Amino acid sequence: MAALNLAGLITAAADTIAAHAEELTALDQAIGDGDHGLNMKRGFEAVRAEAEMFAAKPVPEALKAIGTKLVMTVGGASGPLFGTLFMALGKEISAEPDRTNLTAAFGKAIEAVAARGKSQVGQKTMLDVLQPAHDALVVGKTGSEIADVADAAAKATVPMKALRGRASFLGDRSIGHMDAGARSTALLVRTIVEMLERQP
Repeated sequence: MAALNLAGLITAAADTIAAHAEELTALDQAIGDGDHGLNMKRGFEAVRAEAEMFAAKPVPEALKAIGTKLVMTVGGASGPLFGTLFMALGKEISAEPDRTNLTAAFGKAIEAVAARGKSQVGQKTMLDVLQPAHDALVVGKTGSEIADVADAAAKATVPMKALRGRASFLGDRSIGHMDAGARSTALLVRTIVEMLERQP
């Protein structure tokens, strides 16, 4: 992981979000504001536009800068949450992270997201994907296995009742729909871990 291809990761993440923007919007229209796909696409395109600049920085500084850019460009509730994830990751990660350091940094970043969103696992949010992905990382699962865990975790938000965010206003009517933030998180987890696994 020392030779992290950050520009490649940014491009892949932006491509993934762009490809799924309509799906994310449809999910959010069911139980949210209906702008998640558009907001996420705008934010990741803004990051993509400066990919080379981010990639020239040390990993911790790059992640913090990406987080700041996402806060400024994603908007809605997701901007501060995804931004916090990357900024906290940058704060905790080393310049040449190994799996142990990445796992620890990811855990701290999840805690930061929970604090920022005043939420916890089981409330139908992105945390319901982040925590299982972290647990899979802790026990040594492969990238594709972690990606599968993230996908399953996003699907597991369907029967949940939303207790945080806009969807919580719907009460029982939020049941039966996948959380858009959980889905976008799962998409990003798959893209990133599969790319990391392919890198030497």
